[in-house]
Amino acid sequence: MTAEPLAVSTATALVADAVAAPSLGNAQPWTFRYLRESGVLRLYADLRRTLPHSDPENRGLHMGCGAALLNLRVSAAAAGLAPDVRLLPDPAQPELLAEVRLSGTGSPDAALAVLHPAVPRRHSSRLPYRDEDIPAAVRERLSDAALAEGAQLVFPGAWHVRSVLELVRDAEGREASDPAWRAETARWAHTEPAAPGAPGASDGIPAEAFGPRQHGTSVPVRDFAAGRPVPGRGQAVFEQNPNIALLGTVEDGPVDWLRAGQALERVLLRATTDGLVASLTSQPLEWSDVRWAVRDPVSAMAYVQMVIRLGYGPEGPASPRRPVAEVLDVV
Repeated sequence: MTAEPLAVSTATALVADAVAAPSLGNAQPWTFRYLRESGVLRLYADLRRTLPHSDPENRGLHMGCGAALLNLRVSAAAAGLAPDVRLLPDPAQPELLAEVRLSGTGSPDAALAVLHPAVPRRHSSRLPYRDEDIPAAVRERLSDAALAEGAQLVFPGAWHVRSVLELVRDAEGREASDPAWRAETARWAHTEPAAPGAPGASDGIPAEAFGPRQHGTSVPVRDFAAGRPVPGRGQAVFEQNPNIALLGTVEDGPVDWLRAGQALERVLLRATTDGLVASLTSQPLEWSDVRWAVRDPVSAMAYVQMVIRLGYGPEGPASPRRPVAEVLDVV
C-alpha cells in the first residue's frame, strides 16, 4: 500500500528550502516540477543560467543543483517524510537531474532532520574570521557529513594551504586578464545598490555580500568586484592561518558532481549547526591545467570539487533568492 501524494503546499514548502542552497555566482540554475498525481518532484537544470567561462562543463551547475537537492531532503526529513531519490533518471533528458518521490513510506532520516534549522541561516561569509583552530571533533563531524553523501572532506596541512592560496592568486590573475571572464562576473556580481524603493535583483551577488577587500592576500576569498569600484567598500585584515577544507570525489562525472553538491551542502549545514561560518572558492578549479594541483597528494581524493574556507566569525549578509513561483511548476 502506497501513501497518498502530498499536497501542493507541502511541495512548495520543500522547494522554498531547496532554493536556499548556494550556487556559482548565485545564478540559481534550477527549476522544479511537481507531478501532483504521482507525488513526484523533479529537479531540472536551468540551462539559461549557465556560466560558460567559469563553468564550461556545467560541473558547478550540477553541484549547485545537488546542494538544492540536499536542502530538499533535509526539509522533507524535518516534515516526517522519507523521499526516494533517483539521480539522472532519464539518459534521454540530461537536464533532468533528479526525481524525488515524496510519498515514500520509509522512516525519515533523523540525521538530516536535525540540520533543518540551519537551512535559512546558512550563507557565505566573506568577512574576516578569527585566527582560531577548528576542534578535531568538529572536523570529524564535517568529514562524516561529506562521507554520508559519498564524498570526501580533507583538511590539508599548512604547506598545502599555502599552495592553494598561490593557486587562487594565479587563477585571479588569469581572470583579470580575460575580458570575457570579467564580463561574466559583472553579469552576476552587482556593484551598485538598488535604487531607493526599487526591488533589488533576485539573483546574483549583491555588493554588500562581497566583503571587504583584503589587506594582503591571506585567505582564498573571491573578489567579485573584479576591479570595479564598489561604493562604501572598505579594506580589512583577514586571518593569517585560514582553515581550508577540500571537498572531493573518486570519479568526476555528472552524477559525481550531483553527489558532491549534496555533500557540500550537508557539510555547510553541519558547519552552521556547529557555530562555524564558511565561504567557497572555485577559482583554481575552473582552469583544467590548475585544478589537478589543488588536490592534496597525501590524500586518497582523486578530484577536488570545492575549496571551503571555514572558521569562527561574523555571519555574512544573505544573498537574494528567486521566488518559489518562478522556479516551481505544478502539473
